Amino acid sequence: MAVLELTTANFDKEALEAKETVLIDFWAAWCVPCQMLSPTVDEIAGEGRPGLKVCKVNIDEQPALADRFGVMSIPTLVVLKNGETVASSVGVRPKSAILQLLENA
Repeated sequence: MAVLELTTANFDKEALEAKETVLIDFWAAWCVPCQMLSPTVDEIAGEGRPGLKVCKVNIDEQPALADRFGVMSIPTLVVLKNGETVASSVGVRPKSAILQLLENA
């Protein structure tokens, strides 16, 4: 499954109302740590894990969404279940740590 780019226009439908667990990567093009994390997030999305939707939010293009989640540093990963934040992580993490974040959520 491909990564879904979230905007203020599709956020509620795709993230808050999702039946799946939602992993959101808050990032920016100029952010080197974001560039390091992005391939890992893309890899998790490409695995097509049942019950998981992987999304990204470009904070430069969607500052209201970053504000809504109190994103102060990037990359920030947020895990949503039933529209509620159940886990989050700031900074570059190895794939194993991201999968653990999802399992514990």
